[in-house]
Amino acid sequence: MEKEIYNDQIEGRNAVLELLESGKDINKIFITKGERHGSINKIIRIAKENKVILVEREKRQMEEMSQTQNYQGVIALVPPYEYCEVEDILQEAKQRGEEPFVLILDGIQDPHNLGSIIRTAETAGVHGIILPKRRAATVNSTVNKVSAGAVQHMKIARVTNISDTIEQLKKEGLWICGTDMNTNSNYYEQDFKGAIGIVIGNEGSGISPKVKNNCDFLVKIPMKGKITSLNASVSAGIVMYEAIRQRGQA
Repeated sequence: MEKEIYNDQIEGRNAVLELLESGKDINKIFITKGERHGSINKIIRIAKENKVILVEREKRQMEEMSQTQNYQGVIALVPPYEYCEVEDILQEAKQRGEEPFVLILDGIQDPHNLGSIIRTAETAGVHGIILPKRRAATVNSTVNKVSAGAVQHMKIARVTNISDTIEQLKKEGLWICGTDMNTNSNYYEQDFKGAIGIVIGNEGSGISPKVKNNCDFLVKIPMKGKITSLNASVSAGIVMYEAIRQRGQA
């Protein structure tokens, strides 16, 4: 049997539950035949309440359909992910009555890193995430799974040019902070209390030179071990939580 490919599918129990509870459109939910353990029952109940089509399939068919190989007996088919505009992110901050807190990802290519960053950003109260349209990971089934469904609650914009977008954010009153291991300032010495955009660079090369030059200031995470760099999602988490500590949201 030829493997079925869908534009967008969400896999795993927690991710599908978050999707159901978010109220977003779902085309269909597939469940492994005979699977009736734990949270699968809750998924079935909510799906029926929301009149979502449920289809049972043999385990072999589900494995052929799965894109992550860790689907936990459930796969949801959804319309393609709807990215927002940068203006929508700023409007989100306004609606919450908070200074904008934006995350800018300059070329994150690993979907696992992207999923982890989205999950942390959602828990940290970030108003939105900005991604480049080229040479970067996009929201897919793996990102959804790793984010534990946080994608459903996070505003994410894709832009043609990160540097131009940074200039747009500056005009809206945001200060732009880049992360760079070669700078002298430690992240905890920087003021994150106002309107802020934090830039996290590519897993290997960091922030691109043009984007770095566009930042208002740069910070580093001090390291004492023999390894001189951190995983991008870990770096993002450290800086984001320093920001919420300073902003009185911790």
